[in-house]
Amino acid sequence: MGVCNPGDFRWCPEKTLIGSQSTTSILFNAYNKLFILLLILLNTSGNSIQPGQDATHITAILGESVIFNCHVEFPGDHPVPYVLQWEKKVSETGQETPIYIWYESYPTHSGEGYEGRVSRVSPDSPFGAASLNLTNIKESDQGWYECKVVFLNRSPNHHKNGTWFHLDVHAPPRFSVTPEDIIYVNLGDSIILNCQADGTPTPEILWYKDANPVEPSSTVGIFNDGTELRISTIRHDDIGDYTCIARNGEGQVSHTARVIIAGGAVIMVPPINQTKLEGEKVQFTCEAKAMPGNVTVRWFREGAPVREVAALETRVTIRKDGTLIINPVSADDSGWYTCEVSNGIGDAQSAAAFLNVEYPAKVTFTPTIQYLPFRLAGVVQCYIKANPPLQYVTWTKDKRLLEPYQTKDIVIMNNGSLLFTRVNQNHQGRYTCTPYNAQGTQGSSGQMEVLVRKPPSFIIEPDPLYQRKVGESVEMNCDALEAEGTTKPTITWQRRDGQSFQRNRVKVLNGNLTMENLRRSDFGYYECVASNEVATIISSTQLIIEGTQPHAPYNLTATATEFSVTLSWMPGYSGGPDYKQDYVIWYREAGISEWSKIPVTPSGSTQVSINRLSPGTTYEFQVVGNNQLGEGMMSKVMTIRTLDSGRPSNIKSTAAAPVTTTIPTTTTHNPAIFPESPDELGPKPGQPRNLTVTEIPNGFLISWQVPLERAHLVQFYTIKYRTDASWKTLNRGQIRPEETSYLVKNLVGGRTYYFRVIANSLKNFESSDEVKFPVPARVKHKAITAGVVGGILFFIVAIILSICAVKICNKRKRRKQEKEIIRLQNSTW
Repeated sequence: MGVCNPGDFRWCPEKTLIGSQSTTSILFNAYNKLFILLLILLNTSGNSIQPGQDATHITAILGESVIFNCHVEFPGDHPVPYVLQWEKKVSETGQETPIYIWYESYPTHSGEGYEGRVSRVSPDSPFGAASLNLTNIKESDQGWYECKVVFLNRSPNHHKNGTWFHLDVHAPPRFSVTPEDIIYVNLGDSIILNCQADGTPTPEILWYKDANPVEPSSTVGIFNDGTELRISTIRHDDIGDYTCIARNGEGQVSHTARVIIAGGAVIMVPPINQTKLEGEKVQFTCEAKAMPGNVTVRWFREGAPVREVAALETRVTIRKDGTLIINPVSADDSGWYTCEVSNGIGDAQSAAAFLNVEYPAKVTFTPTIQYLPFRLAGVVQCYIKANPPLQYVTWTKDKRLLEPYQTKDIVIMNNGSLLFTRVNQNHQGRYTCTPYNAQGTQGSSGQMEVLVRKPPSFIIEPDPLYQRKVGESVEMNCDALEAEGTTKPTITWQRRDGQSFQRNRVKVLNGNLTMENLRRSDFGYYECVASNEVATIISSTQLIIEGTQPHAPYNLTATATEFSVTLSWMPGYSGGPDYKQDYVIWYREAGISEWSKIPVTPSGSTQVSINRLSPGTTYEFQVVGNNQLGEGMMSKVMTIRTLDSGRPSNIKSTAAAPVTTTIPTTTTHNPAIFPESPDELGPKPGQPRNLTVTEIPNGFLISWQVPLERAHLVQFYTIKYRTDASWKTLNRGQIRPEETSYLVKNLVGGRTYYFRVIANSLKNFESSDEVKFPVPARVKHKAITAGVVGGILFFIVAIILSICAVKICNKRKRRKQEKEIIRLQNSTW
């Protein structure tokens, strides 16, 4: 066997049929391929023709096929071995990517994305031998292609072969976004029909209503290169079929949306309250109408879907007409049942009814043994359930009727249980109870053995008072002894206010409570509880923590007039006898995020009046105490509304100041004063609606809807904003009445803005509701540039930064520039 020379570019003798190649043959073939690719790279370097030099331009249709005609010109017209390579120029990088490589007798190579779509033309075709057939054309195939013919064993400069082609891919329009087929609206609504299409050339978008071209008007407009049809105020004339047509030189497509006046589901026959006897069937109706009529009815019991209530699972049915059926009803089915109807338009409507299930009084549980504590008060329980309510209970003792009303030490409680005011041995015996209501009784309880035993007693009790300082520890001792014939009592500790212990600082061992690293919050009353089957006894103590900030004031009360509120409160623990407590009032108008603070004078006073408030306005108040260690805990929030004024006011002011103190300017907040226009100026336009602020890639879009009433009076719009107390004008020129959006390119990251849109008539105006918009902190540098103020235009001088070679230098200069611009803006505002 001879040696195979890869430089011969001929098949080696080791080549065999597919499926029977030896390992040596496979390795030789792989080596030959790599070698050919290396030669291609060597021969093509410096020998490329640039695009545009005698290039051929070809236009193809998406999905079709195209042939790039490329001839092979042999040196001296003598055929020699050659390699054919097709490359596509990547526009983003300028690099050329091989998409097809061919060498006689070797497997061809197709680039990624071109597998199965590229092939060499047949030798019998009228096209050149290096021509390439590209099938199933995609839009991404558009671009520059180069045909390269590399002659092996020849100098690269000996002869040049190759041709540039530019492929333009045309595609008929196809929709990427279309409006819904049916759009339900209410009169006065505003809608946007969005219709977007892809294709090459870029499709043109046309709008038709009921087969006629849409004519823009004061309420109808076409925006964003025709892709959006906006109707600001739906009228009867706007109802109909809207067709969007996308067309280019390769064809056109259309989509029709029908705009229909619609309404949400309305309950016509609501469910009504019903009373049933246990075992009967109940039906709750819930009839609704809607347009469209695809009404969905859901039923809930006490807020939970009825089908998810395990006790109802096998007894509940919901008919197609929305009727709820429970058959049979049981005693536990009593409660509120709510039907909720919706057709997908607007908010779901709901109605509720109460089911009252009546049944004879019955005993739900009979304990075998009950204990009474000797010489203490005790109770023998009769566990009863009744609807209608319990009327009376009869008792027997040792099978004889018991007459508690004739016995001095025994009382029948409202729940039917027996109360023994002072237990003695004669009260021991066997008892039964029988409850009755308006429906009768379901029978007597089982027999209960009542035993009289001595209760447990304390042998060690905690001290009445413990005084400790913050950070110290305290141990409270407690123990109890059981009586003869009873079990040892269990000792537990609890706070009287119901708060739980912090386990990492509190330990209970052998009845003793130990608390370490005491804190201000540990102040309070503690109870040692000793309990066994006979009785539960309690011993109380108080823990006082000295050297802390004050506890929260409590029992806040308030009285209001038109322009003032008077607050009173009870002082919380001051922190110890050596600490004097003062107070600060926090207040704000409901719905406003920022609080104002007012110190209370004279020192230690527990009452204050706050004046210059607005009539008919809801305010929130909190009181906080402070001593020399610092500010204490806040009281609960007190909410109160000032009285309505008897006379109209043109100015709404939320600034306030107390009579009893001077407000420091560093702590008070003066909310903005926004005037209401008087009617004497002339007719007002309606109020702009649905003001929204949305962050978009190139800034922040402020949008609103035209007024529902008197929209024809609007001459122009003005946008007001504030970040503190004073309102400023955002837009530099008037906003035309047909425009309902405004782009703000710069806002300051991390700040909270408040916006209003003002609709202006000839001599009057009306304001929209105020909208709060917190700018995300990730917005590094965006600020509202100042407009025309008093006819003087303030120019913000741009600081030109030199390009610094070191990145750290660049970052420092950039931060310095941002701080300077923010300072200039703050001084301007």
